[in-house]
Amino acid sequence: QVDAVRVYVKSSSENLQYPVLFVVRQQKGVLSWQVPLIFRGLYQRTYNYQEVSRTLCPSEPTPERGPSDQIIFVDVSSMAPFNITYELLVTRLENFQLETNKAFNFTASPSQPQYFLYKFPQDVDSVIIKVVSDAVYPCSVVSVQDIVCPVYDLDHNVEFNGVYQSMTKQAAITVQRKDFPGEQFFVVFVIKPEDYACGGSVPSSIHGNVNRTWNLQRTKNLQVTIVPSIKKSVYIQAMFFSFLGFLSFYLGSVVVAFVHYIRVRRKASAGRLSPEDGSGIRTSSHPITASTPEGSSYGAIDESSSSGGRQLSSPERGLPAGSDTDSSVEEESDFDTMPEIESDKNVIRTKVFLYLSDLSRKDRRIVSKKYKIYFWNIITIAVFYALPVIQLVITYQTVVNVTGNQDICYYNFLCAHPLGVLSAFNNILSNVGHMLLGFLFLLIVLRRDILHRRAMEMKDVYTLDYGIPKHFGLFYAMGIALMMEGVLSACYHVCPNYSNFQFDTSFMYMIAGLCMLKLYQTRHPDINASAYSAYASFAVVICLAVLGVVFGKNDMWFWIIFSMIHVLASLALSTQIYYMGRFKIDGPDSDLGIFRRAAMVLYTDCIQQCSRPMYMDRMVLLIVGNLVNWSFAIFGLVYRPRDFASYILGIFICNLLLYLAFYIIMKLRSSEKLLPIPLFCIVATAVVWAAALYFFFQTLSSWEETPAESREKNRPCILLGFFDDHDVWHFLSAAALFFSFLVLLTLDDDLDAVRRDKIPVF
Repeated sequence: QVDAVRVYVKSSSENLQYPVLFVVRQQKGVLSWQVPLIFRGLYQRTYNYQEVSRTLCPSEPTPERGPSDQIIFVDVSSMAPFNITYELLVTRLENFQLETNKAFNFTASPSQPQYFLYKFPQDVDSVIIKVVSDAVYPCSVVSVQDIVCPVYDLDHNVEFNGVYQSMTKQAAITVQRKDFPGEQFFVVFVIKPEDYACGGSVPSSIHGNVNRTWNLQRTKNLQVTIVPSIKKSVYIQAMFFSFLGFLSFYLGSVVVAFVHYIRVRRKASAGRLSPEDGSGIRTSSHPITASTPEGSSYGAIDESSSSGGRQLSSPERGLPAGSDTDSSVEEESDFDTMPEIESDKNVIRTKVFLYLSDLSRKDRRIVSKKYKIYFWNIITIAVFYALPVIQLVITYQTVVNVTGNQDICYYNFLCAHPLGVLSAFNNILSNVGHMLLGFLFLLIVLRRDILHRRAMEMKDVYTLDYGIPKHFGLFYAMGIALMMEGVLSACYHVCPNYSNFQFDTSFMYMIAGLCMLKLYQTRHPDINASAYSAYASFAVVICLAVLGVVFGKNDMWFWIIFSMIHVLASLALSTQIYYMGRFKIDGPDSDLGIFRRAAMVLYTDCIQQCSRPMYMDRMVLLIVGNLVNWSFAIFGLVYRPRDFASYILGIFICNLLLYLAFYIIMKLRSSEKLLPIPLFCIVATAVVWAAALYFFFQTLSSWEETPAESREKNRPCILLGFFDDHDVWHFLSAAALFFSFLVLLTLDDDLDAVRRDKIPVF
């Protein structure tokens, strides 16, 4: 048993010019202070305390002397020209050593800090120090220090040694045996003289009651409990759970592919091979019958010009699919291969009823090359984005480990399991799902791409008129984006804080944007955005997100500008979608030509045909979409949410869900079918997203608040004693994104035996 002595002093003098000086001399050190004890706060405010209580550095019993033999000298002096009365009391602490799994209650104040000793039991390698209080204020600091004298237990020096964190109602520090060679440490509790560090009020000026005596006005009741942390076996179980859980998706994919292969082989052996081989590729030729799509009387085009495949048969005939990258002509990705395409593009795209053949007239090889740029560009972006991010978070983690300041990173400290130099390995491990499922999606897309190329080599050129055009560049980009979301989310969770939150959301913006682009590209392959303009748009969004994090808290001017940009961008994009990219503000050469053209379009399309727009379905979608986006803009302008990055992500996700719902409704309305696999993926997506969002909204920390306020939200682990709610969100969101990607990949597999001039565009 270690003995400790506590010295209590009190003086009636409030004269700061002549304080009473106390010097305590021990065998191993000297401790000194003055009364009144002065603490300094913000703006050089001072707080004086007439009562001071300090615990002296303890001494362990030795064989030469008993446990209670300690020689202590206390020197009391003052330069005051008058007598000063003081009170001195020396007591022996009965409960100086903390015990495992046993709560201990005590009281502390700025002038009366407390610290206690804890020794590791033989079978415990890691413990969690849990501290709770019923009162939010006064703000306090919990510190873990090695057995070294003197102990730093005052507000101005508690940060000089060990690991520490600020606290309001709750704090938790994980301590490992390997960090303390003596297998013991001090737990120090300091009450701060002001509360601004914990989110309290900030002193308004430098003027204050300089001679005011505080004494016992800032006392705080605390309870400390030290419990064993998890064992190494739990780490192993958690890693097996993480990897095997997602590797089961690989097994499921192999089973589905094998079952499909068996079905195709049986049909082939029976001589009744289906027009599609399950990969979305036709494998048999059908005679092409010329027919004019119904409802295409406006700007009607005959069959020879509305079937892109037939008109493009000349350049493609005799060229195998494997020669996509062999032709130097294909290096140009932004021009049309049909000489007359510009002359009839306006006529085709402004028909009342559009069919896929009207919007798939470009050379298939050129369009595929164009969409592959998405894949190569996102790889370049990922490398240049990820490398400095990794370097930065390594620096953050190093600073935390060297300084011991646990207020830098916003962990869930009640479920933060360290490994090596990492403070919260569980939050990093839970992102493995994004990387594994992103790679699996790339393999699935690669399989479809290979089967598509083989089928193209074998089939008749006229069958190009059937099904949705197969361009896989965007799918590859989506897979890379999912993997990078896992990498950057893991980087963010190395040290989550205000400065690096955009790492966790940047690729989420890109995933949502790529999904919308892919959904639009499905039936508009010739008029989708180029990779350069798409990624430039994402760059603008990320810039706005950074500006929002910096200026979006209280600056009204930023929200006004952002809301205007949001509304104008929605209107501009809606116009391009409504007119299939053929809306142009051109007119006479006069300065008023642009305005005259805009007024004419507004009058003819919005006033004359208000009751019956030319493109009703598109109009309904765009009206609903604009209402949603304007609602977001108004909400942001009124409430100015502090989490601006999540606010923008919400805008992207809502627009994606709205467009996906519209697409599926229009698909069913057009008498198209949902095959079992896409139907299963849709149901799985809805169920998993619902479960994931439930855990997402279980807030466990918040960098929008002070570190002490954020710790009030901390909660224990809920899965395997290793993962918390946010880790479960990582697992489920990875699966939900994977199923979402499969929905986009398989949604139109039912159209592989349908002529393109029979597939409607919406």
